[in-house]
Amino acid sequence: MRQMNGFVSARPEKVFPLHTTHTPNFLGLIQNSGFWKDSNYGKGVIVGLLDSGISPDHPSFSDEGMPPPPPKWRGECQFGSKNACNNKLIGAKYFTNGNATTPFDEEGHGTHTAATAAGSFVGGANIYGNAAGTAAGMAPLAHVAMYRVCSPSGCSESDIMAGMDAAIEDGVDVISISLGGGSPTAFDKDNIAIGAFRAMEKGIVVSCSAGNNGPALVSLSNEAPWILTVGASTIDRKIKATAVLGNNEEYDGETAFQPNDFPSTTKLGLVFPGQISNMSLYCGEGALDENIVRGKIVLCEIGGTGTRVDKGKAVKNAGGAAMILMNQQAQGDTTRAEAHVLPAIHVNYVDALKIKAYVSSNPNPIATIVFKGTVIGDNRAPVVAAFSSRGPSLLSPGILKPDIIGPGVNILAAWPVSVENKTDTKSTFNMVSGTSMSCPHLSGVAALLKSAHPDWLPAVIKSAIMTTADQVNLGGNPIETELLKPADVFAIGAGHVNPSRANDPGLVYDIQPHEYVSYLCGMNFTESQVGVIVQRKVDCSKETRIAESQLNYPSFSIVLGSTPQTYSRTVTNVGECESSYDVEIGSPEGVTVVVEPVKLDFTKLGQTLSYNVTFTRSDGGTLTTDDYVQGFVTWHSGKYSVRSPIAVVIG
Repeated sequence: MRQMNGFVSARPEKVFPLHTTHTPNFLGLIQNSGFWKDSNYGKGVIVGLLDSGISPDHPSFSDEGMPPPPPKWRGECQFGSKNACNNKLIGAKYFTNGNATTPFDEEGHGTHTAATAAGSFVGGANIYGNAAGTAAGMAPLAHVAMYRVCSPSGCSESDIMAGMDAAIEDGVDVISISLGGGSPTAFDKDNIAIGAFRAMEKGIVVSCSAGNNGPALVSLSNEAPWILTVGASTIDRKIKATAVLGNNEEYDGETAFQPNDFPSTTKLGLVFPGQISNMSLYCGEGALDENIVRGKIVLCEIGGTGTRVDKGKAVKNAGGAAMILMNQQAQGDTTRAEAHVLPAIHVNYVDALKIKAYVSSNPNPIATIVFKGTVIGDNRAPVVAAFSSRGPSLLSPGILKPDIIGPGVNILAAWPVSVENKTDTKSTFNMVSGTSMSCPHLSGVAALLKSAHPDWLPAVIKSAIMTTADQVNLGGNPIETELLKPADVFAIGAGHVNPSRANDPGLVYDIQPHEYVSYLCGMNFTESQVGVIVQRKVDCSKETRIAESQLNYPSFSIVLGSTPQTYSRTVTNVGECESSYDVEIGSPEGVTVVVEPVKLDFTKLGQTLSYNVTFTRSDGGTLTTDDYVQGFVTWHSGKYSVRSPIAVVIG
């Protein structure tokens, strides 16, 4: 193959897994007012999704009130019926290495992500009557194009690359990718990064899920600096249930299935099979003794094989009456509201320990479950989801990742079929969690920004999102992790997305495509490696090489030894014509940060000014290798605050 014209590189391909009503309101998007109205709900913007396909007849993809696609659109509809597409779902393609024969969604994942990003307004959305209301995507008047690159067996790299090429050629404005395969050894081995580079050069925003391998550090996917890398967090809505023990202690949790006929006033026997046999700790199918669990509420731990819903199926098949699903330490406070097949509740780790202690100390433990429906107003939200992958970046420690977090826990959106096990009218919506769900939220926000600011290029849109992000929860306290402790920058990046503030950021950090070439050459990639990434020949000896941390990124990530380091940044005025900004420095512990100049005076829109930041260790040796500390640099004017987080790893 190397002897063939046009050969660039070859290697064995991998198969990647997929990463998975109230959120617009939670994010401050209100119908007929504010940013939603100002951005015209994303009208005229095309969001392309690489996923498991789409269910075209779902009401979330109705084109009522939708204009035709813009003239630049060159895509096609590969469903058997051309009528399957319309002015909302303007295109659907499938790629066959994964054996797909139609763009139709066999799993639900792609339908859910597409509706989250740009679904139309749909009244009466709910799951088992819970979370009821009008469903809408982040950009409800944007057009949707689906590129099916995944089958039940996974998402092959060749299909992903073909899908990205097709989306670029078809004329999309945003590409949303809720899948990934972990951190490869280098960017030239990362086909999503390679495809995203070409998209970025064409002015297309690429938004990707950070991965579901948290809370472990260095667990990211999709960490190239030209990608918007999105972590996941909770919203302030819970589908609440309460476990009531025989000692009258009560522990709140969540479940989407809330049956009306469960005898909540009658306490049933409570059993923890894991105390009897490790085989039954996780309630795997066939691992439960019917004589032990029949007619009882069964305690099951997260883990083992199968899904959380599968555990409920195993309990039901063994004759159990209900299930209490218990987090292990790694899951912390992250609970999920899912469509279980029997009465169930998912409780956090701290409460799980208390429930197990009660069972251990009582010869005849009993309990019941009280179902309380939809509750809105959790002031601790957003909380970083336990599964949300964390930094620092393995491939490029000089770039802080993830970039941002957004809603990704218990997200209600479209589903191809009903998940409800009842015979009356069934809702075709499902509640799913994952960075797969947070990614399309940010893709939709990017579409709104593109609609409001057609001239903004990908780096500017990313900068606007990052520098305006929230650092505190609804209660006004620092955003927390699943352990309910303050989250660090490797969990939240720049913070939690605030769409309305992103629409008017004041200053932005722009990056032109050629600057990434300087960045790649500065990382000491071979010219062949850089050529694979940028899809052309590169002579690094003729390029300006820059250190990773010198890239004009809206954040700072520094590996700092005994020698001071200085980096520059350039900001562009997109706020008020005449404006002055003063710097505020939040120096990381044991590090002195000096910014020069300390004031930026702008006289017109589009004007650029630069500043230098010097980092010097001042800890006197108390910090040791691989310790990390964090801080920030914020530029304040009378109207704007433009914040860049700082991560310093001691080298």
